Amino acid sequence: MSAPRALPVSTPAAGSDGSVPAPTAKPGRGRKRRLPFSAAHLLLLPVSLLFVLPFVQMFLTSVTPEAEINRFPPAFIPSHITFAGFEKLFAESDILRWTGNTVLVSAVAIISNIVLCSLAGYGFARLKFAGRDIGFLAILATIMIPTQLLMIPTYIMFSKLGLIDTLGAAMVPWLASTFGIFLMRQFFLSLPAELEEAAMIDGATRWQVFFRIIMPLAKPAIATLAIFTLLGSWNDLVWPLIAINNADAFTLQLGLSNFQGTRRTEWSLLMAGNVVATLPLILFFLFAQKQFIATMTFSGLKG
Repeated sequence: MSAPRALPVSTPAAGSDGSVPAPTAKPGRGRKRRLPFSAAHLLLLPVSLLFVLPFVQMFLTSVTPEAEINRFPPAFIPSHITFAGFEKLFAESDILRWTGNTVLVSAVAIISNIVLCSLAGYGFARLKFAGRDIGFLAILATIMIPTQLLMIPTYIMFSKLGLIDTLGAAMVPWLASTFGIFLMRQFFLSLPAELEEAAMIDGATRWQVFFRIIMPLAKPAIATLAIFTLLGSWNDLVWPLIAINNADAFTLQLGLSNFQGTRRTEWSLLMAGNVVATLPLILFFLFAQKQFIATMTFSGLKG
């Protein structure tokens, strides 16, 4: 029997210069174009609108005429915009002084928390000393103590120090926080210790390592700590209401509360004050939100 013939294999014809052209690819299906957003955004968008809606209504109410606010049913969008509430607020109240006092209290609180909580968090994360773990657990245990339980002894202590009816009474409780120490410690634990060891081998001291290497890397955690400290110190009302009776030392929340209590509720005036009190917080968060998200994703607040 004769061997089976091999099927002829067609080869591409050579060109004039002797080169063989590359085989042409078969036309395939085109790639699917991805959407610029994920399916999760379809759920997050209506949820975000639920959070944004109260702020929009607050601003619209502040620029709505008083007659339309008291009308039933109230209109969500005013027929015309008026800034009479803002004009009356700045004319009849010391809101500029209250805002200045609050900015001063919040600035001192943020700076103090960044410095003290960073030092304490770094000590608990890197330094080895007797009672380190017990001391850290004792600090965390203070979170379980109700704030109301500490108000009377704190007031007595501040009274003996001469801080009552002064702006210092609003500053001192915010000089450091348990949450700040915990946050900074967790972030420092997530950093590789080899960076510090290499710097110390090159002759750097512990202080130089902390300020030149650790703190620049901790910018996301610092921004997060600043956001939480600003929210707490800016919106604090209960303690200043107890410790401060001097009108010159009123914070923004305390001043607005007393200003509202001395007259009938004028909603446009009240909402104008809330806009002034809320707008700096929104702007600060928008400025530092990337650092805030970076801290939560990098450290994960894990132990």
